Amino acid sequence: MRVVAAVALAFALFGRTFRGPRPEFWDRMTETGAVLGALALAGGEAKRAKPRLRDIPYGIAIAAGLFAIFQVGDRAARAVMPRGEEQIKEIYALREIKPKEEIAARLATVIGPAEELFWRGWLQRRVGFLPAAAAYAGVHLVTGNATLIGAAATAGLYWGALSALGAPMAALIVSHSLWDIWIFLVQPTERESKAPEG
Repeated sequence: MRVVAAVALAFALFGRTFRGPRPEFWDRMTETGAVLGALALAGGEAKRAKPRLRDIPYGIAIAAGLFAIFQVGDRAARAVMPRGEEQIKEIYALREIKPKEEIAARLATVIGPAEELFWRGWLQRRVGFLPAAAAYAGVHLVTGNATLIGAAATAGLYWGALSALGAPMAALIVSHSLWDIWIFLVQPTERESKAPEG
């Protein structure tokens, strides 16, 4: 029952995050991360998240692998999905709500760590790799953005598989935080609009 309640809470929080007023998106996303992260820490994930020096390069390598996967996935989404280009732009429009430095701080200190602690830590240890990955993708259904849902499913399977294979939680946290900042703020897959010729 505790797992069911926690997953139901996650679905409700993500619904509130993505369906609420757009200008407060990052405030709600941070609150969602804080709640789920606190739940995971209360459930014993703090011990598993203890960082070691080698977790930093490991996390960087994990993030680089996922970035390579997303480069391929981005091209496929644009080519195969009717609204792929539009949906990718919708995702990146969220960068304009807050200053980039503030978004990066939220991603690195709350959102990224909390998602790993809860989804790949607390939940996956209780229900297993595939159910946890499915739930992670499922909470994004509320967005109605097929590209974002596919991205969440891909990332959830990637991080979840590495966790199942024994990747340290600290390395996963490093990778998630770094990847969020890199693909969202530093090196997005979004194509720059070409200036009209004339």
